[in-house]
Amino acid sequence: MDSNTGRRAQGSRCIALVGPYLGGKTTLLEAILFRTGAIARQGKVSEKSTVGDGAPEARAHGMSVELNAATTQFMGDSYTFLDCPGSIEFSQEQRAALAGCDAAIVVCEADDKKAAALQLILKQLDELDVPRLLFINKIDKSTVSPRDVLEWLQPASSKPLILRQLPIWTNGVVTGFVDLALERAFVYREHAESTVVDMPVDVAALEKSERFAMLERLADHDDELMEQLLSDLEPPRDRVFADLSRELADGLITPVLFGSAEHGNGVGRLLKALRHEAPGVADTAKRLGLKANSGAVAQVLKTFHTAHGGKLSLARLLQGEIADGAVFYGGQGQDARAAGLFTLMGQTPNKTARAQAGDTVAIGRLEGIATGETISTVKGSTLQLMDISRAPAVYGLALSVADRKDEVKLTSAIAKLIEEDPSLWLENNIDTHEMVLWGQGEMHLRVALERLEGKFGVKAQARPRRIAYKETIRKSTQVRGRHKKQSGGHGQFGDIVVEIKPLPRGEGFVFSDTITGGVVPKQYIPAVESGIREWIPHGPLGFSVVDFAVNLSDGSYHDVDSSEMAFKTAARIAMSEGMPACSPVLLEPIVAADIHVPSEATSRVNQIVTGHRGQLLGFDGRDGWPGWDTVKAHMPESEMESLIVELRSATSGVGTFTYVHDHMAELTGRAADQVVQARKSEAA
Repeated sequence: MDSNTGRRAQGSRCIALVGPYLGGKTTLLEAILFRTGAIARQGKVSEKSTVGDGAPEARAHGMSVELNAATTQFMGDSYTFLDCPGSIEFSQEQRAALAGCDAAIVVCEADDKKAAALQLILKQLDELDVPRLLFINKIDKSTVSPRDVLEWLQPASSKPLILRQLPIWTNGVVTGFVDLALERAFVYREHAESTVVDMPVDVAALEKSERFAMLERLADHDDELMEQLLSDLEPPRDRVFADLSRELADGLITPVLFGSAEHGNGVGRLLKALRHEAPGVADTAKRLGLKANSGAVAQVLKTFHTAHGGKLSLARLLQGEIADGAVFYGGQGQDARAAGLFTLMGQTPNKTARAQAGDTVAIGRLEGIATGETISTVKGSTLQLMDISRAPAVYGLALSVADRKDEVKLTSAIAKLIEEDPSLWLENNIDTHEMVLWGQGEMHLRVALERLEGKFGVKAQARPRRIAYKETIRKSTQVRGRHKKQSGGHGQFGDIVVEIKPLPRGEGFVFSDTITGGVVPKQYIPAVESGIREWIPHGPLGFSVVDFAVNLSDGSYHDVDSSEMAFKTAARIAMSEGMPACSPVLLEPIVAADIHVPSEATSRVNQIVTGHRGQLLGFDGRDGWPGWDTVKAHMPESEMESLIVELRSATSGVGTFTYVHDHMAELTGRAADQVVQARKSEAA
């Protein structure tokens, strides 16, 4: 409904289905498609027969691993539903998609253990200012009233949760509902529209009180409605619906409905709530700050690479009309011509000739256009409506291929993978000389590797990434490096004496000379420093050496046989012979980590941190997140991959962290011996 006029919003809608993992979003999408006649039979996730989760990786793991889109018709209106993954590891999928949606349906269960996961999703909706309805799924299996569920879930929501329906119980099972806005009672029918019945006598009194509670909440933002309630006047039904629509669009309330997606219960009423109360594309364009102009404007929600059709950019058209062949301009002024327009039904694209404001379509071959980008048919740089920043990575794997000639193929395939999923990123680590693929967790990267092989035909070898260990010294020494070689003609001669001493942490390498009397000619002194620097990556423990000083104090030369190369070699000999006598010690990188967890898990997480050789620095309430803590710790970087696995396990999948390099610390004992031995094994 138009939040300004009270009339139902016009144009095609785009609705996101979001919610915690295993809440039933894909099943709800299937029920919606069946109820609207888009499919002839309602499939099941367990039977791998749903429109959503059609990718091989989703089928294999029994979970959503990417966004799925499906367009259908309901009562003469077009709706595109975006089924978003529930796992935190794939949450970036929904962030980009939500930018162009009119509203979100938050699908959850009557389970207080899912409140933390729900809070993550609601927080994201808050950040993007997306209106939302809450759908309590699996009501047929619940023994708890929706009112009690709201008490569990309200702390997770910054918006007031308003019950729109009242359950009708029969022998301990929910068999129907009362619509508190319509004041009508309905009984469920399996995979069919609910039937209107007389208001049950045992529900009538509760219906009055719950309806009044709903109206009271609406009246918080409507003075006229408040006066009517205080005067015991029954407000007009149209006004109630107008308030529901306006306050939903303005982000003042979150209406709560319930049902069973598996049995199709409550689905029709949910669709009607969307039709009459959810905002439309005009509201969404206004929310995003879109200024009216003469061209078409679209927001790219997701990128797909298909086996035969090439690149598809799923986009919400916010303004104007487009046809096949339209030229779009991105944020940097880059242009791309549409090679086909399609509506999607899961994995199946259906060609369409045109699209208008409100439509969600896949646009073919928009090369150079990225997920999250705002595009326009007006030539020039398009003003970006949303900054979809990449979530900080928490898990990395080193990748390689068996045959070096396949490296180009691997990097090309990964580039396409990152286009599809921008929460992945590829690092070429100069310290460890590895190609590292970073993502949001173990499952995230497992699916990425499966997709690399299954979709792009590249089988990558994955292994734990190397850690950029360093080494330093604890003692000083003096050593002579002498290089003498005679092999006919000019020989090679270089002779130096150097003092090696440790420096404070973070000082790096410092070279000096105290040569007197020209015992080492000035033109050869830079060669000595160069030779030392060439040796630095090959310390006695096998790692690059840091935080030490070398002073060149003495030496000798030969008028004919000395050269820069000879003195470089002498320097390397001096370092190779002198450094083992300086008590070398391994250094490991330590990171400063902020670990975000629900408060009830904090004590367990503290134990996990110390169990991974971490140093706890303290914890406090997470700013802006009631019921969450931020644990601050210094952690060995080598422990971070295993930390995220345990952290997710201890927090029902919702814990996460960010970290930055802090300092290098000495590593001794068995742990150091294992690192050094592993390095020797690699070099063998």
